[in-house]
Amino acid sequence: MTVPLGGVPLADHRAVCDALAGAGFTDLWSSEVAGSDAFTPLAMAAAWTPSMRLGTAIAPVFTRGPGLLAMSAAALAEAAPGRFQLGIGSSSPVVVGAWNSVDFTEPYARSRDMLRFLKSALAGDLVDHDYGTFAVRRFRLERPPATPPQVLLAALRPGMLRLAAAEADGVILNWLSPADVGTALAETKAAPAGFDVAARIFVCPTDDAAYARATARRLIAAYLTVPAYAAFHRWLGRTETLTPMWEAWAAGERKAALAAIPDEVVDDLIVHGSPAQCRSKVEAYAQAGVTVPVMALLPTPELESGGPAALLETLTALGR
Repeated sequence: MTVPLGGVPLADHRAVCDALAGAGFTDLWSSEVAGSDAFTPLAMAAAWTPSMRLGTAIAPVFTRGPGLLAMSAAALAEAAPGRFQLGIGSSSPVVVGAWNSVDFTEPYARSRDMLRFLKSALAGDLVDHDYGTFAVRRFRLERPPATPPQVLLAALRPGMLRLAAAEADGVILNWLSPADVGTALAETKAAPAGFDVAARIFVCPTDDAAYARATARRLIAAYLTVPAYAAFHRWLGRTETLTPMWEAWAAGERKAALAAIPDEVVDDLIVHGSPAQCRSKVEAYAQAGVTVPVMALLPTPELESGGPAALLETLTALGR
């Protein structure tokens, strides 16, 4: 499950973590956009739920310096020995440039260089190297983790997918259907045994299909108009179905863009239905090759009206 959950203060997440563990969830994964940072919720969960694996999906490679990113990862790996996976990725021009005032240039090269640096730094090596997009001079972690975390790379299209297979411990997928997983993983055939495939899967556990689709359309329009995601879905073969949305969005016609997203695309990319139906649909990702299917819980009418009790009940129902 993706944490923290919307509408729940961080200080109140212990009950959430306990409910997830009791329901059979094995992993807690964080994200980093404009809410919580990727590391704080996991540090809290590390103390609360010693049985759970933890992961970031993703920590951007532009918004922290190399040494700081290595220290953040090392500290969490020390707090949760053998239970933490560091997921990194390029993020987006808005997050990196507009919100963090960092130049979003050469995202592939920056991701490659940060991946190489982190693998060395987290192993406790002295790093003194010019990677191309940045240089690090005589850096060594003072507290290298006894069990270095695996480093996973977020990837969409062939170049980054192949880089993940060649140099990372796993790949992180996002915004794709179970049928799309095979297309992505065809680019990772060179990956070694034990290569993890994580995927964030948006889940809206409600029988109110109209509500779920309306929520999903807003998310799809917000994400799939980002150039990297638009290119990803062109590669996946959705040019014809998504062009009306892209054209309306480019013209500033937001309502028309939402209306232009077909139900079939919504139902492909967002899991919705009863909790049992959601579990079944998430299982389809696992059958397609995802080893770490990470749910991201979306709001529902039931959650909005039912309060904390409804939330804990929903988490339990979504578990095994």
